[in-house]
Amino acid sequence: MSFVEVTKFLEKIAPLAKLSKKEITLLQTPDRILKAELTVNGKKYPAYRVQFNNVRGPYKGGIRYHQDVSEDEVKSLAFWMTIKTAVTDLPFGGGKGGVTVDSKQLSRKELEELSRAYVRSFYKNLGPDTDIPAPDAYTTPEIMGWMLDEYEKLIGKKTPAFITGKPLELGGSKIRDIATALGGVFVLEEAVKKIGLKEKTVAIQGFGNAGMNIAQLLEKRGYSIVAVSDSRGGIYDAKGLNIDEIINVKKTKGTIVEYQKAAKISNEELLESDCSVLIPSALSRVITIENANKIKAKIVLELANGPTTPEADEILSTRKVLVLPDILANAGGVTVSYFEWMQNKKNESWSGEEVRKKLQEKMISAFGLIWKEFSDEKKSFRTAAYILALKKIIAAEKEKSRISYTFK
Repeated sequence: MSFVEVTKFLEKIAPLAKLSKKEITLLQTPDRILKAELTVNGKKYPAYRVQFNNVRGPYKGGIRYHQDVSEDEVKSLAFWMTIKTAVTDLPFGGGKGGVTVDSKQLSRKELEELSRAYVRSFYKNLGPDTDIPAPDAYTTPEIMGWMLDEYEKLIGKKTPAFITGKPLELGGSKIRDIATALGGVFVLEEAVKKIGLKEKTVAIQGFGNAGMNIAQLLEKRGYSIVAVSDSRGGIYDAKGLNIDEIINVKKTKGTIVEYQKAAKISNEELLESDCSVLIPSALSRVITIENANKIKAKIVLELANGPTTPEADEILSTRKVLVLPDILANAGGVTVSYFEWMQNKKNESWSGEEVRKKLQEKMISAFGLIWKEFSDEKKSFRTAAYILALKKIIAAEKEKSRISYTFK
């Protein structure tokens, strides 16, 4: 989503959230846009860190490496992180970082140098009480470890809370690897109970880490996974797929379409397949005005970022399809990042079970507050989530006297 679309979104939701022009202007204005040029082996790479809003706590957001990274994209993502941390009631604001680079073309040594150069460029504006980075697209726990090491060299002391998504050996949190999927499971199970869904058949578009993990987690909870797909295509079996077998095929042959015990389908057909729960977990803008009327699922769980276009969302809402939006559905990752930060600050190490319980409590609480907003007014669940987040941000702005505002 471009920042122009962010502006349009705020203008559209303003009447429902009772936002004034002054509040809209504040919400769409980042606190700070930092830019640098990183040099590795004579090549220069544009780098960004956008600190959007910190009224509720330190800026929080990942760093992505991709050839399409731009200032506009990073600014948009920083805005959405501000919304995501508010909707899950984490004591953070929103930020985002990125480098315009095809990281697949770099050697491991060059990748490390790029990562350390990023920290050297921005470290004076980062820190455990200021702005806390994390992994994002094409960045890994290993890269977070390099960044932590560089930051600690620069400031001269151990500071594990500077960054999250680290390896366990450097202060990372247990279950971080499955946090996004597990958070999605907790949200889905609350929704299933609320609408009284009896049939639990699931189609998952995208079989990377998040898609693979949620398939395993749901299968263990008694859901029947009837369809999955990756970039090469999909497979379908109305009787249910064997997820462990499919994961083995994916790991050994590189794609699930090599699985021979199910019918072959396209990614487009998967979205319209017979299922009660649809989980887009890979690409954005896959549910559109062209296919929204053909979706058979009763619940859409957005494990990917922005998989549903605004036009499609309106169609699904009219059809009474419950869309669990990305700002809640995939917030398990940032929530466990918060737990990692807390453990580092307190010099503690929580068990996997303790982290799991805390994550479940956070996700269920966030769902419940949104459901109340959703039930009280005639609005979509997504709109209810946005309004709840915006109310929290505006209330904090008022408390700090940045604006004068009273919700009606």
